[in-house]
Amino acid sequence: MYPDLSYLFNDLFGTQVDNWTSIFKSFGLMLALAFVACSWLLRSELMRLEKDGLVKPLSVKKNAKAYTMSDLLLNAAVTMIAGAKIPYIFIHFAEFKADPSSVIFSKLGLWPIGILIGALMGAYLYFTKYKKQVEAVEEIVVVHPHEKTMDIIFLAAISGVLGSRLFSIFENMETFLRDPIGTLFAGSGLTIYGGLILAFISVYWYVKKAGIRPIYMMDIAAMGILLGYAIGRIGCQISGDGDWGIVAAPQPSWWFLPDWIWSYNFPHNVASEGVPMGGCDVSQLSSLKGSVEDKCEAACGMRYCLELPEKVYPTSFYETILSLTGFGLLWILRKRVKIAGQLFFLYMIYNGVERFFIETIRVNEKYNYFGANWSQAQYISIGFVIVGILGALYLSRKKPGWEQQA
Repeated sequence: MYPDLSYLFNDLFGTQVDNWTSIFKSFGLMLALAFVACSWLLRSELMRLEKDGLVKPLSVKKNAKAYTMSDLLLNAAVTMIAGAKIPYIFIHFAEFKADPSSVIFSKLGLWPIGILIGALMGAYLYFTKYKKQVEAVEEIVVVHPHEKTMDIIFLAAISGVLGSRLFSIFENMETFLRDPIGTLFAGSGLTIYGGLILAFISVYWYVKKAGIRPIYMMDIAAMGILLGYAIGRIGCQISGDGDWGIVAAPQPSWWFLPDWIWSYNFPHNVASEGVPMGGCDVSQLSSLKGSVEDKCEAACGMRYCLELPEKVYPTSFYETILSLTGFGLLWILRKRVKIAGQLFFLYMIYNGVERFFIETIRVNEKYNYFGANWSQAQYISIGFVIVGILGALYLSRKKPGWEQQA
């Protein structure tokens, strides 16, 4: 496993692990790649829809020279956050190197310095841009749908993280009540379905306001979610973030693929679960104080020194393959299916079935409702399948172009 780039470079070139390249975490890099891929997909599909005459550019009024108060406040806020975080990172680089997300997405920072720098930036912008600006000139500009790509992706990212956090809080209410601030700004604790739900609502509102029919965006989102999820799950697999399956059954004699595809013990996993790997002083590891990573560094010479005692199913890899398969299927069908919205409901059916069965071999808490003992994701998956079937049946009565008259 490669929790960060230093472990990959160690494997390739024999360099020291846990060096400065440790700030580049495997999961974070794959998450960034997922957003790049989704941005490309959204932009290319919006351009295709405009070429086909299904979406049209908008003519909007714009103040060409206006620098608004909202612009000023946004720039000052960004400067304040950067002013608090950057000095903190320099002073506590070892902490940042160990877990960048816990520093970036948390309340940690030199906030008095950040507030001072933000206030100075706000004052500078007020006197140099806001107060001295000439009278705004209003003009009509043409905005093409694909030019909204970054706005949509940014909104989906922010609302997705927020929804994931809120759903996780709902699942772990006792932890939240004990430490509300710490839970809100924790670097971990995200639930995928919560992110999907809030991101869907936010993007639906935005694209409707932008003059893009939401039904087209739903079809694009179906492909984007599968593509982004597949890439994100690669990050889960190579980092060993704890999203693995139950203890695997013995490998059958007919198995011809690499052993790790059937079962894996996730060495160097970032979840810091399992037993020490070979070369560790186990007696020293058990006697030391501090975090698991600190103990590993002292006893084994590396911050991630654990592996699972028994091999488990690598469910993240399975979901990567299944999601890429689903994306490929929808990509092929996108020009063949003439009823807008059908791709989205096909995605809901596919995703619901895939996730329901994957959950049967994943490590997850079970809930007993209505006589069924399933995980939370399995109950939601059933809902996905039902909505997908009902939506597909409803649209089966529609004719091509129905959305243009809606």
